[in-house]
Amino acid sequence: MKHRTTRLTVDDGTRIAYRDRPSLSSSPSPSPGPPVLLLHGLAGHLGEWDELARRWESGHRVVSYDARGHGESTRRPLSVSRAAHVEDAVTLLRELDLAPAILVGQSLGGHTAMLLAADHPGLVHSLVLVEAGPAGRSPELPGEIAGWLDSWPLPFASLEEATAFLGHEAWARGLEERADGLRPRFDRDTLVRTMTELSADGYWPQWSRIRCPTLLVRGESGTMKPAEAAEMLTRRPDTRTAVVPGAAHDVHLDQPEPLHREIEKFLADEPTSRRADEPPRSDEPMRRSP
Repeated sequence: MKHRTTRLTVDDGTRIAYRDRPSLSSSPSPSPGPPVLLLHGLAGHLGEWDELARRWESGHRVVSYDARGHGESTRRPLSVSRAAHVEDAVTLLRELDLAPAILVGQSLGGHTAMLLAADHPGLVHSLVLVEAGPAGRSPELPGEIAGWLDSWPLPFASLEEATAFLGHEAWARGLEERADGLRPRFDRDTLVRTMTELSADGYWPQWSRIRCPTLLVRGESGTMKPAEAAEMLTRRPDTRTAVVPGAAHDVHLDQPEPLHREIEKFLADEPTSRRADEPPRSDEPMRRSP
């Protein structure tokens, strides 16, 4: 089934493109599971979730969207702060009546989902982080991202050439066709700015106060450091974890079926009652994310 891309304008004027897939369940009982909101990573786009989204449509309403500065959303938004990214997701959850939702985020999208779960617990049913965590990054990160983007041999002459370089057809499908070939649907400098705040800050207080059921998924050869994952478990021992064999950083593209199985197993094992509304512990006062 072809799903139309719609746009929603948030408070600062940024237009967010999203795709809303209603549950295909024809049975009135049991009722469909909680809605799912999918958040992609840096330089990604909503279409890279299509294969996983189809697997959930039989029992969930599924919404994916282009983060600000990506895809068909506003290419050069006024702000690319972490708070602005969180507010975009919050607006979608509220305007589309999705809450409480299952948040599934990969890399940068997972970081956004994590901050949202910390500051807006009532909007979140459960949280799935794919190669994403709270650790602060190195000051060199924006420069590394700039170098990576500058290495793209643009324009790509064909979808096949783009797929060969980017590693996945799903990524290549996010490119736009111009007169000289295929080019990204994002502004290089905007993406570099997007990573600046992450490069200098850590988000362990936010991680520690999350109360909803959480699954952390890493790729067997992913880029997330084992020490970061270990510290996440030390601070929140109830976190479920999974390592997907044969997957690198883009677990949802490398191994979508094993990832889907891990998430379904996690959701099936969780009690029906949410823990999202539990108050923070006395030593973890509620704070706004930066």
